[in-house]
Amino acid sequence: MSGKQAEAKAGRNLRSLFVNPVLNKEIMLRMRSLRSMWALFFYLLAIGIGALGFIYINEMDGGGGFNPNTSRTMFMFISIAQLGLIAFMAPGLTAGIVSGERERQTLNLLLTTQQSSTNIIVSKLVASLAFMVLIVLATMPVYSIVFLYGGISPSQLLLVFLFYLFTMVVLGSLGILFSTLFKRTMISVIVSYGVTLFIFGGTAFLYLIVLSIMQNTYGNGQTDYGWIGYIMGLNPVAALYSIFDSEISRSVFMVYRSGGLSGQDAPIQLWQQFLIVYSIVSIGAVLLSIRYIRPILKKKRAGR
Repeated sequence: MSGKQAEAKAGRNLRSLFVNPVLNKEIMLRMRSLRSMWALFFYLLAIGIGALGFIYINEMDGGGGFNPNTSRTMFMFISIAQLGLIAFMAPGLTAGIVSGERERQTLNLLLTTQQSSTNIIVSKLVASLAFMVLIVLATMPVYSIVFLYGGISPSQLLLVFLFYLFTMVVLGSLGILFSTLFKRTMISVIVSYGVTLFIFGGTAFLYLIVLSIMQNTYGNGQTDYGWIGYIMGLNPVAALYSIFDSEISRSVFMVYRSGGLSGQDAPIQLWQQFLIVYSIVSIGAVLLSIRYIRPILKKKRAGR
């Protein structure tokens, strides 16, 4: 096979991965349903109420009007609130996309088509994430309030939205993995939300527990146990906050307490660790989903 033929074949494979009947069908079903419209409406309503509520509380407390510092605080408040909404919606959108096909007895029909396992998994994941991306982009007018008063740079806004996209991919890939492994959608949804709860709340709680044990054992600042900061690097909220304020990374790694190392930086920023660790997790989840979506092939290989 010549070089041009190989390039043409690679181009066709890549095009079929993102332009195929499964992706078209999933996107049309996802975008045109009445439920999607109401989901978008209530999502924007929640974000809008949060932003207006913040402004109202600030005015009632006599904050002296909006200024860049208040605008920055509002930006962080909206960003963290939106991250919580993403954590609430992403598992629900992906945890039933394979098990739902299995319960409707349409999965076997889908597997008999010419679409490969990779096409099916990637198409369903992309279709689910496309709806989430639409929802997040629809909140841009709310963020425009922040830019009226300054305090936030466009690069920070871009980083936050890229962080959202990455978090969606992580939660979506885990959701589709559990949807592939478990036959019942209910079980898949419960496990997906349980893992999401651990990622968002369990990691922070584990950090506090380990920190308390270390402080009781060695005392404050007597021994370098800053390694526990790696636990907090698994928490999405802490990773997002480190984009706004890099000092949180120095704080959780206890650079200030490590025997006069106050001038040093943290070993790694929390958001950087978050990207590295969960990139591996997402890739592994997608590969496992591709591997186990065809249980018949698995049995045949086991019987050899």
